[in-house]
Amino acid sequence: MKKIIFTFCIVFNSFLANAQHVKTYKADLCVYGGTSAGVIAAYSAKKLGLSVILIEPSYHLGGLSAGGLGQTDIGNKIAITGISRDFYKRIGKHYGQLEQWIFEPHVAENIFNGYINEAKVQVLYNTLLQKTKKIGTQITEIECIESEPKLLNHSIIKAKMFIDCSYEGDLMAKAGVSYTVGREANSTYNETYNGVQLMDKHQFPDGIDPYKIPNKPESGLLWGISENSLLSNGSADKSVQAYNFRLCLSTDKNNWIPITKPVDYDALKYELLLRQIDKTQPKELTWQLMHIQPMPNKKTDINNCGGFSTDMIGANYNYAEANYDQRKKIIKEHESYTKGLLYFIGNDPRMPQHLREEMQRYGYPKDEYVDNGNFSPQLYVREARRMVGEYVMTQANCQHKEIVADSIGLAAYTMDSHNCQRLVINGMVKNEGDVQIGGFGPYPIAYRSLIPKKQECTNLLVPVCLSASHIAFGSIRMEPVFMVLGQSAALAAAIAIKSKKTIHQIDILKMQNILKLDPLFTKTRLRKL
Repeated sequence: MKKIIFTFCIVFNSFLANAQHVKTYKADLCVYGGTSAGVIAAYSAKKLGLSVILIEPSYHLGGLSAGGLGQTDIGNKIAITGISRDFYKRIGKHYGQLEQWIFEPHVAENIFNGYINEAKVQVLYNTLLQKTKKIGTQITEIECIESEPKLLNHSIIKAKMFIDCSYEGDLMAKAGVSYTVGREANSTYNETYNGVQLMDKHQFPDGIDPYKIPNKPESGLLWGISENSLLSNGSADKSVQAYNFRLCLSTDKNNWIPITKPVDYDALKYELLLRQIDKTQPKELTWQLMHIQPMPNKKTDINNCGGFSTDMIGANYNYAEANYDQRKKIIKEHESYTKGLLYFIGNDPRMPQHLREEMQRYGYPKDEYVDNGNFSPQLYVREARRMVGEYVMTQANCQHKEIVADSIGLAAYTMDSHNCQRLVINGMVKNEGDVQIGGFGPYPIAYRSLIPKKQECTNLLVPVCLSASHIAFGSIRMEPVFMVLGQSAALAAAIAIKSKKTIHQIDILKMQNILKLDPLFTKTRLRKL
């Protein structure tokens, strides 16, 4: 009997110990993902009078806008309104300007933190979504777990409304909402720039041999080249446009850490770069090697440029649906590739001397990403899951062939996709998937593209992984637009809560009027909705 009681006490005490690791939160609105959209959504909701909990898997807010993308992709400033525009005005105030669209990462992060502090938003950092609980079409709660270290601390968040502002669409997926990954066929939505697209941008010149030993296929392909065959133009596939890091480097030797050889450095990864350089004979790094844009205080925002650059083509296909540990591995692979590329350009004796010397002018900035080895923790997840919701934005919307009446924001950027594949075509290495089609003005984004099908979920809004085809998403997916849509999603959630309706039943005209007449939410409050 004593043994039974002793065993029971151990089990019971263990249960109590585990229970202490679970904390329950309640709020009107739960925002998952502290990206730029997530911060603005949470701030907007608090301005409207909602109680809000913001969940961020990392220790940093602002997503890519605080992660190196300091040269803002605008398209047309007319499209950037409301609190999103206010963000760029706050950036401007920091630099002594009316507004500014070019900025250092830590400046952006400080401003995002400022929004959160100003509105007194409760933030759960270091917190990863595990599962959702639904009753019918309503999410009632989500369960999260501490991401680092593995202490198994759980959080239960109960809310009336949820907004998924993650770049990956994790909450959307766990809520059972329909989504897609990859490229649709042109025929799916009657488009012309979706699916497989072999074009001439960020492309290798003709004649670059893909094999380890030139002209010897039996020697195998160089690193980074796929064995897949080119499908017909416009065909659907599951490849995803390439990710990279937007690189903030410094030329200020007083704020400068040398670019050193990574521990897992492998020069063989960059053999293809040497063959490209041999053909193109670049005079400087900004010519078919990197897109180097200046930022304040002798810093850069470096993006992909040319056939072989900072994009790690083909390494991200599994990212969207990978588990958290797998994603960490993919991110680490991208970081290793990028750091190795910078070291290779600046130090490999086979690189032209003038390019090596130019690269050696740059170092990692001491005052950026100080808790991450002065390297951005934010991978540029250009595209992951895309919801298939009540309405799908397509090429027809971008080109003004179809105009929606339920607009809650504008997009204006070129239909843009980075390369998705690196293949052997006619015995030469070629990239496939890069599309850059513009020539159109700002166009409206449908409210219905932010909400799931009503039979799937009625209290979740998705302003980042919204419902759009691959090529339309390529135009919409810009950070200022994500912030606009985050604000709109917060307003929709507030109206739904106040009116006791689902997100599918709210008054869109009321929503549009508020966004037009009170773009900073200085007057609008929940009690007045």
